[in-house]
Amino acid sequence: MKTRHRLSSSFIDIVEVEIAAGDGGNGCVSFRREKYVPRGGPDGGDGGKGGDVIVRSDPHLGTLIDYRYERRVRAGRGSHGKGKNQHGKDGEVAVVRVPVGTVVRDAATGDVIEDLVRPGEVVVARGGRGGRGNASFATSTDQAPRRSDPGREGEQLKVVLEVKLIADVGIVGEPNVGKSSLLRMLTRARPKIGAYPFTTLSPSLGVLRYQDREIVLADIPGLIEGAHLGKGLGHEFLRHIERTKILLVLADASSPSPRETLKRLRAELALYSHLLEAKPYMVCLNKVDLVPPEERPALEAEGLGMLISAATGYGLRALVSAVARKLAETEEEEGEEDGMGKRS
Repeated sequence: MKTRHRLSSSFIDIVEVEIAAGDGGNGCVSFRREKYVPRGGPDGGDGGKGGDVIVRSDPHLGTLIDYRYERRVRAGRGSHGKGKNQHGKDGEVAVVRVPVGTVVRDAATGDVIEDLVRPGEVVVARGGRGGRGNASFATSTDQAPRRSDPGREGEQLKVVLEVKLIADVGIVGEPNVGKSSLLRMLTRARPKIGAYPFTTLSPSLGVLRYQDREIVLADIPGLIEGAHLGKGLGHEFLRHIERTKILLVLADASSPSPRETLKRLRAELALYSHLLEAKPYMVCLNKVDLVPPEERPALEAEGLGMLISAATGYGLRALVSAVARKLAETEEEEGEEDGMGKRS
C-alpha cells in the first residue's frame, strides 16, 4: 500500500539567525559574619556558567518556518555568586530545533559548523564561564582576599541554517515536464500542479512502498538553463538534489528534441557541481501519451530512456521496479566503498 507524506506548504529552507550564548555570572566578595566566629573567612561563591546555544535536528520537523520572523536566539545568563559560598545557577540552555538534513554555517566565513544529516545536536555557541568568588582566592598567605572575577561573555555569532532534503530519489527536469504528476501517481502525495511553468515552487516529498522497503522521492522545482548562475529558481532548486542517492531525470517525450533537453539538463547539473554530475541517474521520457503511436517505436529505438506517462500510468509499474533495482545497486556500491575505507 502506498503512503503519503508532504512537506509543509510554507516551505522555508534557508534562514540567517543571530545566536547569543549567555554570559557567566559574577563572582561574589563576601566574609562570614556569624556569632561566635570572630574572624570569619571569605565565603563569596562563584558565578554560574552562561547557557549554551544548541542546534538540534528533529525528524518531526520539515521546514525552518519557526525562524522566519524570530531571527535572534539568546541563552540564559548565569546567576551571580552569593555569600555563604552560594554558587550562582547556570544559565538556561537555548535549543534551536531544525529539520534533519540542515547544514549550519558561520554567516561571516561561510564555514560549515555542522551537517546534521541524522537526528542529533551540536553546540554552536558556548556560554561564558562564571567568575570566581573570593573564597576561591583564599591561600595560606592571603586568608582574606577582597577580589573576585567577573563572568565571561558568552559567544555570539550569526549562523545560516540551510535545509537540504534527504531523499532516495530526486525527480529533476525542466518546468512543466510532469514531475509533480509523477510524484502524485507513485506516492499519493498531493503537490499543487497546473499547466504553466514553475508550478512547483518548493520541494515535495512522497513515500513509495515497494515490496519490503520504503523509497522516499523528492519532486524538485523545475531546472532551467542557467540555473547554476541563479536563473529561474537557481540555487533554490539545486541545493536540494545534493543529498539524493539517485536522480530520475525527466524529459518531455512530445518535445521536438528530447535528446537536446536531456543534454541541457546534464550540462546544467555538471556546471553546478561535479558531485551532481557523478551521481547515479535514470532517464524517463514522460508524456508519451501525447506521442502518436506510430512514432513511439522510433523513440524507443533511440534508447534515451524509459517511456512513461504520469497522466495515464503507462510504464509506471516497470519504472518502479527499475528505480528499486538502481537504488539497491547504488546502496550496495556505497556500502562496499565504506567497507573498503574502514579496512584501509
